[in-house]
Amino acid sequence: MSDSGPGRAPADELHGFLRELTRFMLRFSGEGAEGVDRVVRGLARTYGGRAETVLVADGAVLSVTVGEDGAGAGGIDRTGGVSGAGGVGQAGGVSGVGRTSGLDGVGMVSGAGGTGGTSGAGGPSEIGGTGAGEGRAAGERVGADETARERAVRKRIDGGQAAQERTGGEQAAREQTGGEQAVRERTGGERTLTSVVSAFPDLPRLDRAFALKAFVERLREERPPLDEAMAGLRRIEAMPGRVPPWARLLGIVLFALGFAPAVQPTWYEIGSTALLAGLVAGLTVLSETRPRLARVLPLLAATLVSLVTLGLLQPGHAHGGPVLIMLPALFFFVPGDLLSAAAAELVGGFLSTGAVRLVYALVLLLQLYVGVLLGVAVTGTPTGALFDTAQDADLSRWVVVGSWAVFTAGLVLAFGVPWRAAGWVTALVFLTLGAQAAVTALIGEVGGTFVAAVALAATVDLLSRPPGRPPRLVLFLGGFFTLTAGSLGLRALTSLSGGHVLHGFHDLMDFVTVVMTIAVGLLAGAALVPSRAEREFRDVS
Repeated sequence: MSDSGPGRAPADELHGFLRELTRFMLRFSGEGAEGVDRVVRGLARTYGGRAETVLVADGAVLSVTVGEDGAGAGGIDRTGGVSGAGGVGQAGGVSGVGRTSGLDGVGMVSGAGGTGGTSGAGGPSEIGGTGAGEGRAAGERVGADETARERAVRKRIDGGQAAQERTGGEQAAREQTGGEQAVRERTGGERTLTSVVSAFPDLPRLDRAFALKAFVERLREERPPLDEAMAGLRRIEAMPGRVPPWARLLGIVLFALGFAPAVQPTWYEIGSTALLAGLVAGLTVLSETRPRLARVLPLLAATLVSLVTLGLLQPGHAHGGPVLIMLPALFFFVPGDLLSAAAAELVGGFLSTGAVRLVYALVLLLQLYVGVLLGVAVTGTPTGALFDTAQDADLSRWVVVGSWAVFTAGLVLAFGVPWRAAGWVTALVFLTLGAQAAVTALIGEVGGTFVAAVALAATVDLLSRPPGRPPRLVLFLGGFFTLTAGSLGLRALTSLSGGHVLHGFHDLMDFVTVVMTIAVGLLAGAALVPSRAEREFRDVS
């Protein structure tokens, strides 16, 4: 294992890399708590350490432990005494102040920094090493340098005290917890560093997830130096988008057009979707360079679609309900994947992650709902017009089937999926559709959705394992969208607000049933295949 700088222990280097990897996976990989934990634990073992993670959807507590040979100088004992390489001790110890730092939302939980060779204010918290006695022994071995080292220690003490004065209340907070200042302890020849990682999930580009899988496979097999691994991770994050803005705009339109016949198999639905999806796609591409706009993008998109549908198109009963006209254009924002993933994690025992995902998905769904109502209010449309009765079909069955190929092409462009994975994605979309249609014809819609979810989960898990294959998220997403759980939620909310209580309640029950059916089906599918244990990573500890 390499050291990136003089005096920097391997534990620091491994901790820094795993912290960045955890942040990257939280933001771009689309993995749940189990997937992130498995990769982080496995790579820690590959590099001779151990890692523990406690995850929620947008953050994690990461703890990394690495054995240290002869790392004793500068340790702090449990009583708070300072032991330095120069044999300088100070009863009670001097602690630095905690701070929050890091890159792109990575917060290091900084603890009390020690003196005599330990980190000062703002260092990551550590556990492990030797105590005051070994520090004095180290001082005797380097007695000739005692004076210089004492000056260095005093300088650190002065710096720690000055930092404490700047942050007044933090020392009081430490005293309230029992006055424990010794966050750098050395016991058993090991060092443990703990930090908090924060990253908001963001999946507009699946090419990063694709590159991450290949990157982890290389680390697992070759174990390059950690500084090289860190540089590789940063290259993936900084890689330019594979899809230019005009192609992403086209992809969002195709994504909506391919889904439209599943809502209403009519030419009017396709024509209205082309107009509305073009407006949504333009707004989405514009928001990519305007972070403030991106925060409320679902609300703005729903308001725009509602205004144009109710104020310009004004569909009558002959064209189906206005909600059904709006839905394909808004499908890009419907959080059906988040809702079912949240339910699956709750059922699987990952309560914190599942709860956070569920709340976030509901907030996104409510943004769409409020946006539709804003359009109703501005145009003066009676809420009773928000019905979702479908028009009779005028498209052939083959057009409806072929539309899913258009949908898949749109997904590849809109989400930046590499084209070499397009065949896999298309095959899994039609596998899910086929399983759902066949079983629905035999035992009904709930059974068809369950079997389709089981088949999708098991197939994706097996196909994504071999090296060189697309990651699980890329293979999974297309098939998952075809199950259309989130669209039922929006239909239920708008029907209820329109006064169509019975119809809205029916849609709401369908929504809850489908979400839970998909969640349980995904868990059942995962249980059918052997577990992806950490043994796939090298163990060199």
